[in-house]
Amino acid sequence: MLAGLKTFFSEILETDTEVIDTMDARQLAAAALMIDVATIDDNFDENETQALISELRRQFDLNNDTLHKLIEQARKESKDSTSLYQFTRCINDEFSPEEKCHLLLGMWRIAFADGDLDKYEEHIIRRVSDLIYVSHSDFIRTKKAAMEMDQ
Repeated sequence: MLAGLKTFFSEILETDTEVIDTMDARQLAAAALMIDVATIDDNFDENETQALISELRRQFDLNNDTLHKLIEQARKESKDSTSLYQFTRCINDEFSPEEKCHLLLGMWRIAFADGDLDKYEEHIIRRVSDLIYVSHSDFIRTKKAAMEMDQ
């Protein structure tokens, strides 16, 4: 399954399979979705950068070198993508329901990191939530949990 995802990412996203081989497709998909949240309002500030780093470290326990390579590749993939499909497909194939909620919680934390929840940030998190089949109650629960952590 993972080999198929690597091939999918390399073909669809026009990425060298060598780069994908050094990264977990799960991590790349999650990082790209988190970057979409951080950049959708055209204000990717230091707080959001730090929140992104913290979330990826928290969810995947990565060392600094791997983390920075992942962010660099995910930024490229996010910028070059035309839809969320390639990322949400991987999430649906590879994440458990609990991991999907952790991903949403991380996306909310990034959205709240700059102190302002933009309507576009909320919209993309809602879209991702729908595309990865997270219930509305879990969508609301993760938002509230992130809001409480932000205060």
